[in-house]
Amino acid sequence: MQVTETSSAGLKREYRVVVPAIDLEAKVKERLDDLKGRVQLRGFRPGKVPVAHLKRLYGKSAMAEVIEATVREANSKIVTDHGYRLAVEPKVVLPTEEGAVEGVIEGKADLSYTVEMEIVPAITLADFKSIKLTRLTSEVGDEEIDKALRTIADQNRPFVAKTEGAANGDRVTINFEGSLEGTPFEGGTGEDVPLIMGAGQFIPGFEENLAGLKAGENKTFDVTFPDDYRATHLAGKNATFAVTVKAVEAPGAVTIDDEFAKTLGVESLAKLKDAVKDRIAREHTLASRQKLKRALLDQLDERHKFEPPPSLAEQEFANVWSQVENDLKQQNRTFEDEGTTEEKARAEYRGIAERRVRLGLVIAEIGEKNNIRVSDDQLRAAVMEQVRQFPGQERQIWEYYQKNPNALAALRAPLFEDKVVDFLVELAEVTDKPVSRDELFKDDEE
Repeated sequence: MQVTETSSAGLKREYRVVVPAIDLEAKVKERLDDLKGRVQLRGFRPGKVPVAHLKRLYGKSAMAEVIEATVREANSKIVTDHGYRLAVEPKVVLPTEEGAVEGVIEGKADLSYTVEMEIVPAITLADFKSIKLTRLTSEVGDEEIDKALRTIADQNRPFVAKTEGAANGDRVTINFEGSLEGTPFEGGTGEDVPLIMGAGQFIPGFEENLAGLKAGENKTFDVTFPDDYRATHLAGKNATFAVTVKAVEAPGAVTIDDEFAKTLGVESLAKLKDAVKDRIAREHTLASRQKLKRALLDQLDERHKFEPPPSLAEQEFANVWSQVENDLKQQNRTFEDEGTTEEKARAEYRGIAERRVRLGLVIAEIGEKNNIRVSDDQLRAAVMEQVRQFPGQERQIWEYYQKNPNALAALRAPLFEDKVVDFLVELAEVTDKPVSRDELFKDDEE
């Protein structure tokens, strides 16, 4: 076998590989000899079928298998000999001349092909002990607990039927049918739909038309869907709604005490406050970790500047750009509405895609060099967490992950990334900084 490098540019390599026909023929003979001892043909005793007869029957298929295996072995040898890590699968280019491939299969010509490879660059890892991070922390205050309790109370407030017309804060149960120019539209019909007046659950103008209506009354009115409505076929359209009010209920008073806690399945108000505090504390911890992780990734990006493999960067950009376009379409917005142009947006998101690829390679390198692995137990626990989210479909979800390696890989990736992040945080110099709740969540809320 003869291997010649024909091109080397950036992270792309190209090789020309030639395998003599005599070598292919020898491998075909080995396959046919192996087949001779296993095949059973009428008129021949087991193991006594002449190789020449087998070649007439199976020669071409055996050669095709030999060619496939030879190409795979040759490509693997190139990668091993040069110590490459491939970014994507090698691209094999066979001769295009008429009859060239047939000649190889018939054993009359050498196997000659070109293989194009794109490699992952060598990554020199930074000194992670020199990384300095600030971890924001926020204690859960009584005011935050009280606010959460009031929200819970509002969500569980009793409602009492009233004879007066609907007003802000009332719960109105309605049937409605919407139409565009006299024709009902998909999603425009509902029965026994509860609506809290003033909560802005429906499109602008809808709730205002219900004000003052009593149970049993009907009303037909026109409203206009917002220009950025998520259902683009309705955005900006004028619609007519025929509404029947089934019930009007006024909110009752709620006293946040032990009895209220018991209605939620908690034995006392003190226990309810503890549960609320624990939930808020978990939210604080998650927000703190996300900010710490973001800062860590920023530093990794700053300390590892290299050209990402073009194919990986292009694949990531295609995924990102597709999401951007879908979001704009669903919101019925344009790049101009976002204060930019398509050209500028493409450049921005291409940079984001390249950063993601670089960080992914750096994280993989850190994990490889430090023997960081996601255990089978950890992956199984992640699958079980997914299963629990679909009551009644547990078996189907479990089988889905068992039969789909890509789905398992999608679960494994964030677990692996978090383990690498934990490893780096242990090495870095981390300073805790107490802040208010507002500061902790500031960027997320913006």
